[in-house]
Amino acid sequence: MKTLTDLGVQSFCFRDFKDNAEVAAKVSELGLNKIEVCGVHADFNDLKSWKKILKTYEDNAISVVSIGVQTFTGEDSEEAWFESAIMAGAKHISAHFAVDSFTKTIEKVRNWCQKYEVKIGIHNHGGYAFGGQFEVMTHLIELGSPEIGLCLDTAWCLQIGPHQGKPEEWVETFHENLYGVHFKDFTFDSNGQWHDTVIGEGNLDFPLFMKTLHKHNFEGIGILEFEGNPSNPVPELKLCLEKMRPYLG
Repeated sequence: MKTLTDLGVQSFCFRDFKDNAEVAAKVSELGLNKIEVCGVHADFNDLKSWKKILKTYEDNAISVVSIGVQTFTGEDSEEAWFESAIMAGAKHISAHFAVDSFTKTIEKVRNWCQKYEVKIGIHNHGGYAFGGQFEVMTHLIELGSPEIGLCLDTAWCLQIGPHQGKPEEWVETFHENLYGVHFKDFTFDSNGQWHDTVIGEGNLDFPLFMKTLHKHNFEGIGILEFEGNPSNPVPELKLCLEKMRPYLG
């Protein structure tokens, strides 16, 4: 991902706005034309309604480059998520695996990946979530590679602490299987409570992170996230873009 034109935004930023036409307008207001759509704005098991949603984004010249974050448990119905991605022209699904079913689920998902030619990026969601810790992510990717890799959320990576929670080091380790990045930043209270903040104003060393991405010629999807102001997220998202601009061209 070399320029801002390669960047999309996660629809969860607009979770207070349930109408996809409103979401599309806000994406355009940001000057972006790509989106990762989450379950707040679509039912990926209802392909008929999904087709209408895709038309809404198409009419606004916005591409759906990914869907998620979806939690795979191995149910046959989850194949529809791949069909949804293909309908959108997307080649990526950001995902979680459940701790009680991943041993049976990963091989099934790998088969769907091969069938539909779609990659899965496992979203690391902090130290309290399965897949959020470094050792767990390493194991899951070893089981699922090359169809299943990492969707690196920079803020949730920070949340596991400075010893293993350095996003640039995750890039160094997983770069061959790094299929997506959620660009996000956190500040932390003394008790560890996290708060969304504008990228570059929290604990993320954004220049170093981008240097590491460029070093490894990252070509996956890039998705911007700011979740701290769901009723009016556009101003902070614009500030994020301004912070990111010097490093993306």
